[in-house]
Amino acid sequence: MRVPLFLLVIVTAAQSLNASDACREEVDRLREKEKLLKSQLQKQELLLHRLQVLNQPGNADKVRGDQSKDEQHTDCAQLFRAGSKSSGLYTIKPVASPNPTEVYCDMSDGGGWTVIQRRINGSEAFNRSWAEYKDGFGNKDAEFWLGNDLLHYITAQGNNSLRINLEDFDGNQRYAEYKNFKVADEKEKYSLTFGAYVGTAGDAFSGSFQVGVSEWASHQGIKFSTHDQDNDNYKGNCAQEDKGGWWFNKCHSAHLNGMYYPHGHYSAPTDDGLVWYPWRGWWYSLKTSVMKLRPADFKIHPIDDPNAVQRSPPS
Repeated sequence: MRVPLFLLVIVTAAQSLNASDACREEVDRLREKEKLLKSQLQKQELLLHRLQVLNQPGNADKVRGDQSKDEQHTDCAQLFRAGSKSSGLYTIKPVASPNPTEVYCDMSDGGGWTVIQRRINGSEAFNRSWAEYKDGFGNKDAEFWLGNDLLHYITAQGNNSLRINLEDFDGNQRYAEYKNFKVADEKEKYSLTFGAYVGTAGDAFSGSFQVGVSEWASHQGIKFSTHDQDNDNYKGNCAQEDKGGWWFNKCHSAHLNGMYYPHGHYSAPTDDGLVWYPWRGWWYSLKTSVMKLRPADFKIHPIDDPNAVQRSPPS
């Protein structure tokens, strides 16, 4: 008995569909297996690192304490010490924070930095409300503000250093670093305090770059302001005039959340650019700004491989 041609076509098509479905199911199964294997590999690498640390004299008690935390890290420094050496997105939970949160960890410059702000190309608007600065905004792989609540939670954990990396449109780079950087809670309007300065960009935060200007230029003890919540010491609204949230006095000698001008030198009714006065003055808007935190007592141990550290994303 001969089977009609159209039936053969239908049967063949059905078989092909069944084979295609089976193929997709197999691909899905293999992808799930790949995820599981990757997860197991990461856990094995972390365990290997801890075993290596454990073999170092005097480190046994420290490693046991870390393991008891069930791999929950309070900042990027802990992640670095636990074996994470690549810059990128990680989850942390500061001690007082109600929830875990995703942050960008910069494992360059010695590693362990929690990035709190990045400006690289003007893709993100920084003239935001109090609520937006409170919670944070932007893309952590590009331009963003981490959030004032998180700034408080991280800096309340101990003595942290703030490092600010700056670059102009000619490719020149400078940095400023402040010890004991702290941000108070929302009840205190996220007021800013900081300690000793080191660096090459000039001490804009304390206003010590020129005699007699610290009364209006210093950011020490200054509350945070936005266009919809004016907490500065100026008769007007600095955040509104300078188009960004910041610790304004009367108004600033540093403002890294201002307008992004793509050519450096700019002209405007106020000095509302991305400004670090001691280096390029009020009327030059910088190309890049990265602000990041790390415990002041952070040290790289001999077991850490500096060759494994990756740089931050290119600007």
